[in-house]
Amino acid sequence: MIAFGVSGQQSFYEFTVKDIDGNDFDFSQLSGKKIMLVNVASKCGYTKQYKQLQEVYEQYGGDDFIIIGFPANNFLWQEPGSDQEIKAFCTINYQVNFPLMSKISVKGKNMHPIYKWLTTKDENGYMNSKVKWNFQKYLIGKNGELEGIHTPSTLPNDPKIIEWIKAN
Repeated sequence: MIAFGVSGQQSFYEFTVKDIDGNDFDFSQLSGKKIMLVNVASKCGYTKQYKQLQEVYEQYGGDDFIIIGFPANNFLWQEPGSDQEIKAFCTINYQVNFPLMSKISVKGKNMHPIYKWLTTKDENGYMNSKVKWNFQKYLIGKNGELEGIHTPSTLPNDPKIIEWIKAN
C-alpha cells in the first residue's frame, strides 16, 4: 500500500535504503520516532560532529528518537572511502553506533530519492532546500513529516535541536 501525505506527496515511510552493510533499511520501521538525517563525511572540517551526534544518540536515542547518517562524497571529495572504510572510521574514531547507510549522492543529477524528498517542497510538503555542505541536519517528526532543517554549522547538540527532540 502506498501512503501519501496530506497534499498527495510521497510519505517518508515509503522509502527503503541500503545500510552501510548492504542490507535493506525500511523507513516504515521508524514510524512514531523522531528522526535526524545527516549527510556525513570523514574528511571534513565538520567531521568532529560525529562525537556530538553519538552523544545525542546515546542520551536520547531509543524508542522515540533515532539518528541516521548518510555518507556522501558531494563536497570536495571529503568522503572518498568505501562503505567498509567509512564504517571502520566511524567505529574506531567516534564509536558510532547509530545507523549509517550506504554512501549516496545528496545533490545533483544522481541525488538519492530520499534527498530529493528532503529538498523538494512538492514531495515533502514543508519547504525547498539545498544541501549546503556535509553535516546538514533534517528533522523528521513522529508522523513522518519534515519539521526542520539545520545548517552544517549547527551542532547536533544545539539547544534548538535538543528542544525539538524532547518536545512531544
